Amino acid sequence: MAEVVQDAHEFWRPPVASQIAAAPAMLEACDGCGTEFMVAARFCHVCGAARQTQQAGAAVGPGWTRHLEFQNIKRTLGLSTASLIAFSIGLLCLLAVMGVGIVYTVQSFADFQAIQYYRVQWLLAAVAAFLAGILLNRTTNSKT
Repeated sequence: MAEVVQDAHEFWRPPVASQIAAAPAMLEACDGCGTEFMVAARFCHVCGAARQTQQAGAAVGPGWTRHLEFQNIKRTLGLSTASLIAFSIGLLCLLAVMGVGIVYTVQSFADFQAIQYYRVQWLLAAVAAFLAGILLNRTTNSKT
């Protein structure tokens, strides 16, 4: 019976020296208590210290791309989801206004009028989207 108990604790024994020499890059020890981290663990299972995941030449976090996430933009601007979508549509309409001038060339007065007509349509769509964004924005500071 004592042999069974000794085999059950095999998991908690420290790694053998030959295993450490075989794969030194994969094994990491905790800076706080010195125990080996579990596979894919972000924290030490003994003392709870965070694992240092910074490797040579590798970025730790997503960097500047985290600012482009929908939830971060929503929190930064203080807009509701529907309002942020309407605001984004308004920005796309403004980009279309600028794109009309780049794509179409003026060769006659009729072309100039047509281009201005397209720009007015896109500007009206942008105004409608921004107005929808204002109306859809839920304010949390309203008193009931």
